[in-house]
Amino acid sequence: MTEAFKAVPLADDVWWVGAIDWSLRDFHGYSTNRGTTYNAYLIVDEKITLIDTVKAPFVDEMLERIRSVVDPKTIDVVVSNHSEMDHSGGLPRTLEAVDPTGIFASAVGAKTLQKHFDLGREITGVKEGDVLHLGKRTLQFVETKMLHWPDSMFSMMMPDRLLFSQDAFGMHLASSERFADELDQAVLDEEASKYYANILLPLSPLVLKLLEKVKASGLEIATIAPDHGPVWRKDLDWIVTRYAKWAEQRPTMKAVVVFDTMWHSTEMLARAVGEGLAAGGARVKLIPLATRHRSDAITELLDAGALVVGSPTMNNQMFPTVADFLTYAKGLKPKNLIGAAFGSHGWSGEGAKHVRRELEEMKVELVGETLSCNYVPKDVDLAAARTLGETVAARLKEKCAG
Repeated sequence: MTEAFKAVPLADDVWWVGAIDWSLRDFHGYSTNRGTTYNAYLIVDEKITLIDTVKAPFVDEMLERIRSVVDPKTIDVVVSNHSEMDHSGGLPRTLEAVDPTGIFASAVGAKTLQKHFDLGREITGVKEGDVLHLGKRTLQFVETKMLHWPDSMFSMMMPDRLLFSQDAFGMHLASSERFADELDQAVLDEEASKYYANILLPLSPLVLKLLEKVKASGLEIATIAPDHGPVWRKDLDWIVTRYAKWAEQRPTMKAVVVFDTMWHSTEMLARAVGEGLAAGGARVKLIPLATRHRSDAITELLDAGALVVGSPTMNNQMFPTVADFLTYAKGLKPKNLIGAAFGSHGWSGEGAKHVRRELEEMKVELVGETLSCNYVPKDVDLAAARTLGETVAARLKEKCAG
């Protein structure tokens, strides 16, 4: 035991005992340039309770933080709000060290954890509204199925009004600061939006329902403690209102042009499309996939109204990075977008056509004809690309006005 890792107090007898992963750079295919945290929480009451665990390689760090407050053997209850491996991977070793009298998860979570690990011990499945009495405090469980796994749930600690929100309201951000109000606002905005865009975007209808349910309950939450990133103890409206805005996916006068290029021909077209969009009044972001990650493109798309995608043709197909982006984007189900397809080709011109087909499958409202030029763009091709951008901007303006 090194005694290097200490628990961080969140409230009276409530502690953060998680782990910081400074090295993580990829999570499910999205770029985590600032690492992440795996948050676990300790409640010291008549029943000492551990909320969630950590990714398997970080169990020793978590246990050491717990030991700075209590002997892990004194923990009575373990609650698993989410059984994804970055929160439950450390559960088997944790149970060996803790040996609690009760383990609680949602009904689906209880089954999922047994399928993960075959723990050989009972896990109590709880349902919406169930209450666990800890002593001075209680935990009330709220089902949040498919936010973002079938097992997901929230635990509300009363009377403190502290919400353990598992992956909701979180972000991938490694930092020594434990509270959002201690961090730079621009970093919070960037990482919170990136997290929503790349994980929660396809679940937006459920997010809106959950926010409505919380509003209708009349419960004023004082603290939000997610499973990744900082804890929200001040200005909770900042993150809650952003979730509402992102979930609504209302179109704005922002256009994202995503492309890759082989010999710069498609890049030339992309730049001309961007010029036309800007001339039409759109805020433009060009995302060259040769230098930008697909998760960055999706993050830019979160508050946009138009998606224009360009690809060269390679082996009668669209370029691999463009296909990768479109596959990724299709799974995240962005809505209310208009767009267009363009590209360049040599002896065959399938690339731009394939892009258009993918955009159609994504239910993007397509504007104008697919633009495809042969070899290096001539003046007439660049003029057509600019016109395409202007046409998309004009339709976007109509949609935003409506």
